[in-house]
Amino acid sequence: MSGTEISGAEWLARSLAANGTTHVFFIDAVLRRTLIELGTLGVTRVLAHAEKSAAYMADGFARISGRPGICFAQSVGAANLAAGLQDAWLGYSPVIALTGREPPHYHHRNTYQEIPHRSLYASVTKFSADVAEAADLPRLLRQAWREAMTGSPRPAHLDLYGRSAAVVETGMVSEPVGVDPALQLTMPPYRPTPSDVEIERAAAKLRAASRIVIVAGTGAAASGAGPELLALGEALAAPIGTSLGGRGIIPTRHRLSIGCPGNYAAPPANQIVHEADLVLFVGCHTGDQVTHTWRIPPLQTQVVQIDIDPLELGRSYPHTLGLMGDPKATLAKLNAAIGRPARDASFADRAASIVAAWREERAARLSSNAAPILPDRLCAEITRALPEDGILVADTGYSGIWTSTLIELNGTTQTYLRAAGSLGWSFPAALGAKCAAGKRKVICWSGDGAIYYHLTELETARRRGIGVVLVINNNSGFGQGWPNMQRQQGNKPGDVSELGRFGPTNFADVARVFGLRGIRVDEPSQIAPALQEALASDETVVVDVNTDIDARAPEPWLPVATA
Repeated sequence: MSGTEISGAEWLARSLAANGTTHVFFIDAVLRRTLIELGTLGVTRVLAHAEKSAAYMADGFARISGRPGICFAQSVGAANLAAGLQDAWLGYSPVIALTGREPPHYHHRNTYQEIPHRSLYASVTKFSADVAEAADLPRLLRQAWREAMTGSPRPAHLDLYGRSAAVVETGMVSEPVGVDPALQLTMPPYRPTPSDVEIERAAAKLRAASRIVIVAGTGAAASGAGPELLALGEALAAPIGTSLGGRGIIPTRHRLSIGCPGNYAAPPANQIVHEADLVLFVGCHTGDQVTHTWRIPPLQTQVVQIDIDPLELGRSYPHTLGLMGDPKATLAKLNAAIGRPARDASFADRAASIVAAWREERAARLSSNAAPILPDRLCAEITRALPEDGILVADTGYSGIWTSTLIELNGTTQTYLRAAGSLGWSFPAALGAKCAAGKRKVICWSGDGAIYYHLTELETARRRGIGVVLVINNNSGFGQGWPNMQRQQGNKPGDVSELGRFGPTNFADVARVFGLRGIRVDEPSQIAPALQEALASDETVVVDVNTDIDARAPEPWLPVATA
């Protein structure tokens, strides 16, 4: 098609389709010409009920597909779409958001529904650019794709002129459509590694340490570094923990696995990391959550850190030896340099005994027949039901704690996705994940407090035929904060339930109103058959589980404070 001009709408649709985009997620009214053209090319167009939902769907799609998730919103919806990118930003997910934007001669004139967009996207994107005319679209789309995918993957944004992007859609593009290397990038697109000198320096430091713990994060999972991680753990007799974003990168029942350290941790993980004399962070940022506010490990701990983003190296821990590189490729070089040294396995053995004792302590709750149902029992049933190649999507807060501490994963073909902080993210994200997952089954764990945010996407699931198992941990309130609310209320007048209780709502009934199957679970014995029935369906099925709001998730271990 060289030398022939086509409209911006045709160019955008044909370029996305030619380069492997299978789904786009949007709220009307934006890019209608492009969406119509995408339909003729076989790309699935998923109309959501809120801009944040569209962003969350694109996020879930990106995390499973390893390619950018694409979402659209018109000018007035740009602020809502930007808010929806917070989780993709925090979760290192490559989402590309396209919004409409009135052209410059409309600006600063009280234009209907228009506010400045640049500041909205500054905190949640690596790259945000105005597309003033169709001729700019090829160059800027390629750049947005590169920005979203390379280094630490994160969202990018293009603001297309015209409230519904009509200026760009109706303009002309002379650049031919075809397979574009920049738009073919998949995760991870590049695998840089440190020099041999840097590798040997890190290897020497690791060999010299007697009590090593490895903590792997989102970057390690995105890099597919599980086998290299296990090989290094075996060579160094080093227990392995993960952030929530790295959960499932190794088998959670492996003898070296200690769970997720930090403030969403089961007790063993923090205790074991705290006892280490060196911590190796692999593709894992060192923020407050994974370190329980920089106490796990203590700030004076010796650290080796592998990250593809050099800005992360030593960000939090002053005694850091940094290795800038792709986690999988860097670990492979590190493994070759370390070999199989003679190691004292007593620390690893101690770690394994701590984990085993905690598992034994928790076992009774995992098999409890109590009603209302303990979330522990729900976790055990999901562990048994999740297919060998299943995907588990979890919301934030208690949903993240329950699933990351008590649901077991095989570490190879199962995938765990978690919200990076946005309550209500999980259900739309699960729909997006399913769009990328093909025949793989998706189970979504949402609390009732979370599902109210985007309950309307049940209609989207039915209309578009997207089949996930939506498990609702339904305790008629915000369970994580409920004890604190009661404690803070004390003897003061007033009804504390007004602060964090709602319902009761039977979400199985709600599902049926939306034309979907709903299963209500009131007894523990009903969980397994409900999950089996739901997983056998190719449609979204709601499994509404009546749980105990007073049940407490595992509490993180912290060292005893000294005077």
